[in-house]
Amino acid sequence: MEAHGAGLRRVLVLAFCVAGIWSAYIYQGFLQETLSTKRFGSDGKRFEHLAFLNLAQNVVCLVWSYIMIKLWSSRSNGGAPLWTYWSAGITNTIGPAMGIEALNSLWLLPIKVLAKSSKMIPVMLMGTLVYGIRYTFPEYICTFLVAGGVSAFALMKTSSKTISKLAHPNAPLGYGLCFLNLAFDGFTNATQDSITARYPKTSAWEIMLGMNLWGTIYNMIYMFGWPHGSGFEAVQFCKQHPEAAWDILLYCLCGAVGQNFIFLTISRFGSLANTTITTTRKFVSIVVSSLLSGNPLSPKQWGCVLMVFSGLSYQIYLKWRKLQRLPKKKKT
Repeated sequence: MEAHGAGLRRVLVLAFCVAGIWSAYIYQGFLQETLSTKRFGSDGKRFEHLAFLNLAQNVVCLVWSYIMIKLWSSRSNGGAPLWTYWSAGITNTIGPAMGIEALNSLWLLPIKVLAKSSKMIPVMLMGTLVYGIRYTFPEYICTFLVAGGVSAFALMKTSSKTISKLAHPNAPLGYGLCFLNLAFDGFTNATQDSITARYPKTSAWEIMLGMNLWGTIYNMIYMFGWPHGSGFEAVQFCKQHPEAAWDILLYCLCGAVGQNFIFLTISRFGSLANTTITTTRKFVSIVVSSLLSGNPLSPKQWGCVLMVFSGLSYQIYLKWRKLQRLPKKKKT
């Protein structure tokens, strides 16, 4: 009976995390699009320093996590030391920048889709190669079902004109950057798993504090490390257009809420579960919007939907079966 109760609580916590991540980042995506297209002031200028958003979000999330720890937690409970996050902080800072640069040089929606849809695979590979984390064969099956289903579904919505851009002159550079982006993302998640395994008492806010501390340091160097760094221009723009500063603050607060749920997921369920949630977020929103707008899905697209939800359902079943075995092991 206790095992069923514990399993139900974990399912409810996971559902809470899924709802929090999806809602926070769907709204943040809307804010980012608004911020990048909105014209500010009488001169009608746009905010073009989108890399500055990463630094601003790091700072806001750093302050947020520090306040939460002071109010609700304590760093003297055996959590991971702050220095352990330095390597994950580097890859978490450089990886997304490489991804953006790769997509800008390629102009490819198919590659963008595949890169975003297959992030669970490098998480598993890097975890196995770097930290010796072992995944079962059924877990690999679940991952390939979800990643394959999401990728195939999105590619079916891609026009042939877009696919023809695969021969873009900058393709080799773009492919290389995409590969590094996925490798760095996998290393970041695998490192976070390794930290939570070595320091099981580490809370979600402590992970959030460590990651954003190093992210702030690295982004400060990148944005302000030389006389004509883009950070100075971004600050000057915000001084001239205070409305933009308020929009950036709202964007960052939304990201802070999302990070709370992300690091809660990582601390309770691991990076693979978190990557699965973030990967399927856009897929679910596309399916729902297609159904609500009266655009029926094709049989092939329904097949992709079946693939994804089969993988997710099997993954949930494996987690549940693993929980059922824990009380039996304790008794013996």
